[in-house]
Amino acid sequence: MKTTLIVAMDKARGIGKNNDLMWHLPADMKFFKETTLGHIVLMGRKNFESIPEKYRPLVKRENVILTRNKSYSAEGCTIINSLGECNDLFSENDERTLFIIGGGEIYRLALEANTIDEMIITHVNENYDADTFFPPFELCDWKVETILTQEKDQRHKASFTVIKYTKLSSNRK
Repeated sequence: MKTTLIVAMDKARGIGKNNDLMWHLPADMKFFKETTLGHIVLMGRKNFESIPEKYRPLVKRENVILTRNKSYSAEGCTIINSLGECNDLFSENDERTLFIIGGGEIYRLALEANTIDEMIITHVNENYDADTFFPPFELCDWKVETILTQEKDQRHKASFTVIKYTKLSSNRK
């Protein structure tokens, strides 16, 4: 099974503030939805709870929530208590992609585990007053490919670029 981390971050690596998004970028939201549909989305409890109630669980995706709270439950979701449990849930031959969708602590754990095959990062070309940040990573470990650009317009107060980072095979665990 392929594991892909997907995130949007500002120029200072900011990904959120007060457990919420800091921008409204319809083209990026559409890209996220189209990319993850039919796949598995793994998120932390706080990230899940930050999704407006009417949109959770995310439709047409298998929702997995990672939390230390062993009694946590959420209708329509699978709950796990460690990143390692995710490997036990799904077959290696599963054709779906496991998308890690946040938040900051989950991204950090996933990068430290060195099990990410690719990252899809929306680079928002503004600085926001974030309180949660995407962890640093070594650019030399990844092949870089631009897959989408969006300029500022009436619907987008910030321009952004979506870049796919594919882990170089020599750097896989």
